[in-house]
Amino acid sequence: MQTQAVSGTAASAPRRRFWQRLNFEETLFGWLFITPAVLGFLLFHLGPVLASLVLSFTRYEIITPPRWIGLDNYQRLLSDDLWFKSVQVTLKYVILFVPSALVTAYAIALLMSRNIRGIALYRTIWYLPSVVPVVASAVIWRWGLNPEFGPINYPLKVLGLPAPRWLTDPDWIIPSIVFISLWGLGNTVLIFLAAITGVPRSLYEAAEVDGANSWARFRHITIPMTSSIIFYQLIVNVISSFQVFGVAYVLFVTQPSASSAGPDNAALFYVLYMFRNAFGYFRNGYASAMAWVLFVVIMLLTWLLFYSQKHWVYYETEGGGE
Repeated sequence: MQTQAVSGTAASAPRRRFWQRLNFEETLFGWLFITPAVLGFLLFHLGPVLASLVLSFTRYEIITPPRWIGLDNYQRLLSDDLWFKSVQVTLKYVILFVPSALVTAYAIALLMSRNIRGIALYRTIWYLPSVVPVVASAVIWRWGLNPEFGPINYPLKVLGLPAPRWLTDPDWIIPSIVFISLWGLGNTVLIFLAAITGVPRSLYEAAEVDGANSWARFRHITIPMTSSIIFYQLIVNVISSFQVFGVAYVLFVTQPSASSAGPDNAALFYVLYMFRNAFGYFRNGYASAMAWVLFVVIMLLTWLLFYSQKHWVYYETEGGGE
């Protein structure tokens, strides 16, 4: 017996060494494969982020070396009327766009989830605008919203209704940009559609047996079962809407150092004003301070949304997200 035990131990030793060597080689190759991605992140993401944090405490105008000024850039924000104007414009856009985007995309996804003839064609038509570049969309809508000959105002004039000056009236500029942004909701609709069609049919059948009508099934099954996707889209849309830039730049800015963004600076979004300071006026330290203020605000809002999810987001595998 003792001889057999010694023989078994001697046989298992080479196998252990083989698996140890295999694990080492797998680990080594794993690190080699992810090294380019790690280096790219350190050089092109983390490095510039940390550099902007340092520059936010300096006076840096590209052509001159950075000069340390402490918190002056942050204090200067509090006395900058245009900065307050950009905050006001951005908040107005966020408040209008985020709920509009979620409700519109969810409603379209519900319609697209119907099993009707030609539904694949309808889904393709709804998704197509999302593949159009932002610049092209802005140029198209600049023509479409023209108050004199645009196709949006023409039927309004024919019907004798008031025709808004979409891109020249300060009161209509933000609603116009929200409308243009809603045109490219294809990706959001697609994600909602996948979530809605993924709800188990057995839940609806059980509800029908219990006498639940369409509204009750939508309220007590569809919304809770897709609440995690609604939460995800809420986070994504809040973050992206605070960083809106392309549409406003194409529609209202002719050059980076232009002194205005639409009539009464009605399209002076936060990122647009930050871009103007960085590349129009070459105040890169000041622009870095603006970027870090925006980062902190978005982080706080994101944290609040994550904190609130336990009250309304349902996770099937984790017992309601607790």
